[in-house]
Amino acid sequence: MAPAVTAWVLGVDSGGTGVRVALAAVDAGRPEPVGVVGPLTADPVPTGPDGISADALSDRLLPAARRLREAVGEPDGEVAAVCVGAAGMATLGADLRATLPGVLRQALGVRRLALAADAVTAYAGALGERPGAVVAAGTGLIALGTDLVGWRRADGWGHLLGDCGGGAWIGRAGLEAAARAHDGRPGGSAPLLRRAEELFGPVERLPERLYPRADRPAVLASFAPRVGACAAEGDPVAVGILADAAREIAASAAAALPARQDDVQSPAQLAVVGGLLGLGEPLLGPLRKELSERLPDVPTHWPESGPLDGALRLAAGLCDGRRTLPADGRLLTLH
Repeated sequence: MAPAVTAWVLGVDSGGTGVRVALAAVDAGRPEPVGVVGPLTADPVPTGPDGISADALSDRLLPAARRLREAVGEPDGEVAAVCVGAAGMATLGADLRATLPGVLRQALGVRRLALAADAVTAYAGALGERPGAVVAAGTGLIALGTDLVGWRRADGWGHLLGDCGGGAWIGRAGLEAAARAHDGRPGGSAPLLRRAEELFGPVERLPERLYPRADRPAVLASFAPRVGACAAEGDPVAVGILADAAREIAASAAAALPARQDDVQSPAQLAVVGGLLGLGEPLLGPLRKELSERLPDVPTHWPESGPLDGALRLAAGLCDGRRTLPADGRLLTLH
């Protein structure tokens, strides 16, 4: 017999490559996903003067939630709790925090709501409620750690100011090497030039194809797998780019770990998650080396669970008041 559903919860993951929504049945405090929709589009939710657009996110989220509830025979069923995790929430989440609670309460009957940075949902999915740090490496890159009292953040500054070692950072470095090869300047890579022309056309047209794009970070990140492929083939420039990325990722991980790590009952853990890990051994090899040298006493995990799993876990925790990850005015707010 299937376990009784004590509550329905909704998890949302809004990132650089679109929005995903999952519905879960909560039994004995544990969320059991029953359906996932997404990515709903291939592009991120747009950003305006007030930050990430709450209207645009709602327009994608609400129909998906309706489809999920219809699929389980609960088209009008109450959703007890929702957790929305969004890339950029910490710095661009003002409109989401001001608008989404009211919209979701009216549309879904939500009683409890958490709005979180995607790094927080990644943390919840990877480490649960243990002290430590998580590096979320995708289009961007952010490291987030907690001692369960407060948060420590490293990077996550966006593709213009940081996200060092992330997909857009790697892609931009690869395209720079392609441009250098085109010009005949030092530091260029003929293999990366060929890959850039295969993906984007003539290099001379890169600025007009790239600079006006609202989804520029995702476009840059789309070249990261080509950098990984060139590194796997032994191109020294591509190998060097991924070695630099590994150093940046390890540095952010070290900066985000809790300052005190002497609790033998709950020692700090490190998890590395995100789509960037799909580059495989050309990145993972140097990254494992950097982490072992910089953080030799910190256990490192490479979990498959991600931000959407974490959003469901946080939403389930809201149902019974079970929450130990610290609230924060920007990183994790409860409504």
